[in-house]
Amino acid sequence: MQRMGMVIGLNAEKVAEYKELHANVWPQILAMISACNITNYSIFLKEPENLLFGYWEYTGTDFDADAAKMAADPETRRWWDVCMPCQKPLDTRKDGEWWSMMEEVFHHD
Repeated sequence: MQRMGMVIGLNAEKVAEYKELHANVWPQILAMISACNITNYSIFLKEPENLLFGYWEYTGTDFDADAAKMAADPETRRWWDVCMPCQKPLDTRKDGEWWSMMEEVFHHD
């Protein structure tokens, strides 16, 4: 199992919409997350800075393949089309990133 974290900004005028979307995530999206070996997935919001922190545990053996599977799914792409206008990527993100992946520097069970 691999713990993974990521961060992105959230447009201030979209906070309520984003919260509502995630209070009612489409069942197909939840099924795809599970099908891609992602468990224990949470998104946290820090206001008033409007930073989103995402965390999940990856239980598969090929994250790149599972990420490609998710990205190829039409319902996932439709979900992203709804969510992405709410988000504000960090200026410091790496090429090809939307959410900025984070390095784990501490863990305690």
